Amino acid sequence: MAYVNSVSGIRRWSFLSRPRCGPRVWTARFSQEPADQSVVLGERVVLSCVVFNYSGIVQWTKDGLALGIGEDLRAWPRYRVLRRVEVGQYNLEISSAQLSDDSLYECQATEAALRSRRAKLTVLIPPEDPVVEGGPQILLTAGVPYNLSCVSRGAKPAAVIEWQKDGVPVEGGISTTEVLPDRKRVTTRSLLSILPVDTDTGRNFTCVAGNLAVPNGKRTTVSLNVHHPPTVTLSIEPRSVLEGERVTFTWAKGGVLLEGARESVFVTIADHSFFTEPVSCQVFNAVGSTNVSILVDVHFGPILVVEPRPVTVDVDSDVTLNCKWAGNPPLTLTWTKKGSNMVLSNNNQLYLKSVSQADAGQYVCKAIVPRIGVGETEVTLTVNGPPIISSDPVQYAVRGEKGEIKCYIASTPPPDKIVSVPYCSAAASAISLCSVACFPLLPLSLLSLCTLCFWSLCCSCLPVSTISYTL
Repeated sequence: MAYVNSVSGIRRWSFLSRPRCGPRVWTARFSQEPADQSVVLGERVVLSCVVFNYSGIVQWTKDGLALGIGEDLRAWPRYRVLRRVEVGQYNLEISSAQLSDDSLYECQATEAALRSRRAKLTVLIPPEDPVVEGGPQILLTAGVPYNLSCVSRGAKPAAVIEWQKDGVPVEGGISTTEVLPDRKRVTTRSLLSILPVDTDTGRNFTCVAGNLAVPNGKRTTVSLNVHHPPTVTLSIEPRSVLEGERVTFTWAKGGVLLEGARESVFVTIADHSFFTEPVSCQVFNAVGSTNVSILVDVHFGPILVVEPRPVTVDVDSDVTLNCKWAGNPPLTLTWTKKGSNMVLSNNNQLYLKSVSQADAGQYVCKAIVPRIGVGETEVTLTVNGPPIISSDPVQYAVRGEKGEIKCYIASTPPPDKIVSVPYCSAAASAISLCSVACFPLLPLSLLSLCTLCFWSLCCSCLPVSTISYTL
C-alpha cells in the first residue's frame, strides 16, 4: 500500500507492505525530456525537462558545454532554468533567441548519472526584404528580352521566392542559393525572364520571399516602363483613284491624327507609279524608328513594261517573243499575227516551235484593262531561208512598144545576185523583141511593216518559170 507525504513541500512516496517482504525502492528517471523545437529569431522558447524521484543537481548543456548550476546562468544572461523542485521540473528558458542559440541541448541529473536525449533547437531567421534590381521602376525596351532579378538575403532556412504580375502568380522563375560564411544563413536569387510589349507599361511585378519564419512572405513590387519605337499609322483618301486624280495621305500617331503638324498631310496627283511604289512615313525616337508604307490603288490603262524586240532566226528554229504590260485592274493580254484574229497566247511570252518562212511577219501583243483602256505593240519575226521567186503567169505588152516581163523574189536575207537565165525555144521570135540592157534590175519596194523584200526583173527571154508573153 502506498501513500504520499508532502511535509516540507516535498513529495515522498511511502509504501506499506507485509512485514515478511523487503521495502520497494523507486529509482530516478526522466518523466519529460526536451524535444526538438524551432523558434523565430528574437522570440522566447522553453525546453522541457522533468526528472521523477530525484532531488539532486540538474544542469543543462549546449553542444556538450555545461551552462552552469542554479536558476540564473550568469554567463548566459538570456538563459534561465525554471525550477519547480516539488514536481522535478527543470525547464530551460531562452529569451530573444539568436542565431547562436541554434544548437543541441541536453538535460542532466548528475547525481543520478542521468542524461536526457539531445534536443535540436532550430532558430528560424526570416529573409531580409527582397530587392528587385533596377526598381522601383524598371526601364525596358519593347521586344527585347529581360531578366527580372530578385535577391532575398540572410534567411534560415533558405527563402522560397515567387513572382506575381499585377497580383497574379507567374510561373517560370529560376532560383539559386548561396550559403553565407556562418554556414547557417542562405541568400536566394530568382530570375524571371520576360518579353516586354508596349502594353506592359505600368504593369507591376512583385517578388515574394518567404520561409518558415514568415509563412506569408515579404514582398517588393516594381513597375515597368516600356519604351518602344513610335507607333505610326498612315491613311489614304480615297482608297481607289483613277490615274491623274488627287489623293491625300494623312499621318497619325497611335491612331490619332496629327492635326497640329503641317507635315501630317500630303496631297498629290496620283499616277501609275503610286500603285507599285509605296509612300512611306518614317518617325524616330530614342529607342528606334518606325517606317510605315502604303500603296495607292490607282486604276490606270495598259503601260508597256517590257517592249518586244525584233527577232531573226533560221528555218526550223524555236522562237520566243516577249511582251509585258502593266495595268490596274488586272489586264487581259493576247498575241495575234497581224492580219489574223486567231489568239496565239494569253501570256507575256509567245512560243513558236520549228518556224517556217510562212511564220515570218508582224505579231501583235495587245493588252486590255477593263473599262480603262487598250494598248498594243508589234514585233517583227524574220525567218532566214532560200529565196522564193514568183511572177504572174500571164503578162501583157502593147504591140509595137517595148515589153516588160516582171518576176518577184522574196528572200531573207536579201539576195546577193539575181541572174536571168534565157530559155530560147519555139517562142524565140517573141523573145527577140525585148532586150536585157533596156530593163535594169531595180528594187521594187521595201515595206516598213514586212521583212520581205521585192525586186522587179525585166528580161529579154523567159525565165525558168513558165511565163507567157503576149504582144
